[in-house]
Amino acid sequence: MSSPLADAQSRARADLDRHVAEMVAWHFHDSTGCPFWLDFKKKLKFDPLREVQSFDDLRKFPSFEDEWLRGGPVRRWVPKGLADKPIYVFETGGTTGVPKSRIASEDFRIDYSLFSETLPEKYFPHGSNWLMLGPSGPRRLRLAVEHLAQVRGGISFCIDLDPRWVVKLIKKGWMEQLEAYKQHCIDQALTILGAGHDIKCMFGTPKLIEALCLALEERGQSLKDTGITGIFSGGTEFTPQWTRFCIEELFGGPPEVSGIYMTPTYGNTLMGLACSKSVTAADGYKISYYAPQPRAVLEVVDFDNTNTVVEYGKTGRAKLTTLTKEFFMPGFLERDEGEREPPCDAFPWDGISGTRPFSRLAEATTVGVY
Repeated sequence: MSSPLADAQSRARADLDRHVAEMVAWHFHDSTGCPFWLDFKKKLKFDPLREVQSFDDLRKFPSFEDEWLRGGPVRRWVPKGLADKPIYVFETGGTTGVPKSRIASEDFRIDYSLFSETLPEKYFPHGSNWLMLGPSGPRRLRLAVEHLAQVRGGISFCIDLDPRWVVKLIKKGWMEQLEAYKQHCIDQALTILGAGHDIKCMFGTPKLIEALCLALEERGQSLKDTGITGIFSGGTEFTPQWTRFCIEELFGGPPEVSGIYMTPTYGNTLMGLACSKSVTAADGYKISYYAPQPRAVLEVVDFDNTNTVVEYGKTGRAKLTTLTKEFFMPGFLERDEGEREPPCDAFPWDGISGTRPFSRLAEATTVGVY
C-alpha cells in the first residue's frame, strides 16, 4: 500500500514529464522556438520533438554551457512565440569577464508569485512594505523583490548596491574600502528604516543582515525595534552555524520569542528560486532547498559522472534544469555542491542541503556580497 508522500511523488513526476514534453515542443518548434535552439537542433543527432517525452530524455542533450550566455545578440534567446512581449535582460555578476545574460518577460513575476504563497501571513502580513537590502542594477533580484512586495499589497524600498564593485574590492585586497562600502549600504538601510515607512518585511543577504543587526546594536536598538517581522534571505554562505547565530543572537530567539521569521532561499538568474523547508533548532538548523518543479529541477549528481544522481545524504554537484516558455536550460552544472535530500510533504521531489561553492572550483570563486 503506497503512502500519501509516495502518491504525491508519483503525481509530481508525471507532471514533470508532461511539462518537459510541452516545453521541448515549444522551444524546438519552428513557429515558437528561439534562434539559438532552432540552430542548435541542426547539430543534434536526435529529434527533440519526437525523442524527448520525459525528464530522463533530457540527458540526450549535452550539458548546458554558461559560455553560451556570454555576449550577444541577446535576441537569439527570445522565442518566436514571445516576440511581441516586452523583454527584460538580467545579468549575472560578470566577475570572470562578459556577464551571462538571460532574457525574461514574466518568469520573475511567476516565480516570486509562487514563492509568495509559501510565506506565512503572520510574519509577512499582506499590505506590508519591504526593504530590499541586496544588489541593484541589471539583476533579476531587485525587480523580483519589488514584484513580491507588490503582489502582497506592499511597496518595496531599495538601496543602491553594486556587487561587482564588492568582488573587485575583495580581489584587490582593499578591505578598508570594502568595509566602507558595506557601511554605505547599511547607512542607506538605516535611513529607510528610520523614515517612518512602516516596513515589516525585507530581503537581505546573510552578510548584510548581520551587518544591519550589528549597526542597530551600536545604536542601542535591535532588529525587532525596527518593526521587521519577516525576512527572506539568500546566499551561498547560508549555513546552519550562521543561521543559529542569527536567530539566537541577532534576532533574540526563534519566531515565537523574537517575533522575527526568516526563510532561506537558493536561487539565481538562470534557475529562479528554490524554497527551503522550515528551519528549526530541533533539526539542528539544517537548511534544505527544493526547486520550483516543474518549472525548474535541481539534482545532486556525481562529480565525475554528471548524468548519475548520488544516493540520498551523499555529496554531489548541483545540476540545474530550467523549463519555462522563456528559457530552456537542460543540465547546467552549477558552481555549487551539497547533499541530496529526500522529498518531503511540502515538496514531493528531491532537494539539496549544505550548499557551498563547488570544492574543485572553490579557490577561484569569490562569494562577495552573498
